[in-house]
Amino acid sequence: MRAILHVDMDAFYASVEQRDNPSLRGKPVIVGGHAQRGVVVAASYEVRPFGVRSAMPMARAVKQAPHAIVVKPRFSAYAEASEHVFAIFERYTPLIEPLSLDEAFLDVTASVGLFGAAADIAKRIRQEIAHELKLPASAGIATAKFVAKIASDLAKPNGQREVRPEETVAFLAGLPVSRLWGVGPKTEEAMKRAGLITIGDVAARDADWLEERFGAASGKHLWELSHGIDARDVVPDRAAKSVGAEDTFDEDLTGLDALKPHVHAQALRVARRLRRASLKGRVVQLKLKFSDFTLITRRTTLREATDDGQLIYRAALELLERAHEGKAFRLTGVSVQLDEDEPQLGLFPAAAPKSSKLNEAMDRIAARFGSKAITMADIAGAEASDDDHHRSEKPVDKPKR
Repeated sequence: MRAILHVDMDAFYASVEQRDNPSLRGKPVIVGGHAQRGVVVAASYEVRPFGVRSAMPMARAVKQAPHAIVVKPRFSAYAEASEHVFAIFERYTPLIEPLSLDEAFLDVTASVGLFGAAADIAKRIRQEIAHELKLPASAGIATAKFVAKIASDLAKPNGQREVRPEETVAFLAGLPVSRLWGVGPKTEEAMKRAGLITIGDVAARDADWLEERFGAASGKHLWELSHGIDARDVVPDRAAKSVGAEDTFDEDLTGLDALKPHVHAQALRVARRLRRASLKGRVVQLKLKFSDFTLITRRTTLREATDDGQLIYRAALELLERAHEGKAFRLTGVSVQLDEDEPQLGLFPAAAPKSSKLNEAMDRIAARFGSKAITMADIAGAEASDDDHHRSEKPVDKPKR
């Protein structure tokens, strides 16, 4: 019997802002961009009763909640918190499938004998996140990924819910069909026309009936999910073909001096993830999105596979210098394509590069004191500037009628 957790940070970006700025705690907070062209990146639970949600246009969000406090995103702070959260996950299982910075599936089937029941593991993870990061997290526990995800959604905020195998069908029965994975607005409308309003309605139908109306593959998929059957495995980073990090800027950035600290920080984040997963790669890719939303990628191949952030940064910087052309950018990203084949061993073991000991020391310091405890001067300077700007944020004025 599998034991699957879905752990999801609660209003992650907004919670980080409320943690770092005590004056925001308990207040309606919108993390978002420009009032006219931007979108809501995150909404605190205090502002959600006014209908504000992630991905909503900022102009609409401010209109619906004119009293809300708007803060600009600080993606470096969110990335740092995310790395700490995933480091906590790794204490309990190597089988971690990241879905985003703030949520992941964990297969703890083999961890139960060491740490106790799956629900106990979820509780310990949430307690450690709360103690070490001062952030809330919710968790769902089930034998299938689909069910665990729904359980964590229903446990929010700052709770957890376990769905035992014998409870699965009853747990799902009263939920709307839109909760089924793969059911979008068009499929939902078609299902409603067929009299299928809840997941229980789907479970009550024969698989043949569903296949006849929605096709063999879709009908079988709907029937299995309605009974809590989801055989998909948790796929960890090791199965990924690349490891990357990217940031979308609240305001367009122009010039190498403005872009370099972000690319540098992204390269270091990628390198830390590579080292945590004992992975290396040779192909470095730079992702750039211009102010007009045009997206380009550039890549280069290193002589040898690496997990060193400085080597990755230097490769990405060369790509940036050739591609930036003085234009304005909304996004930069750095990724490394993983080596699929093991390198051939030499007759004599090669000496470890000098950078490996430095990286090991920095990783230990970061694991104990956080990634900001030791960093590069250019990144630290950029982060200090961001923090100063963050502290000066004021509530938005109410629009004039």
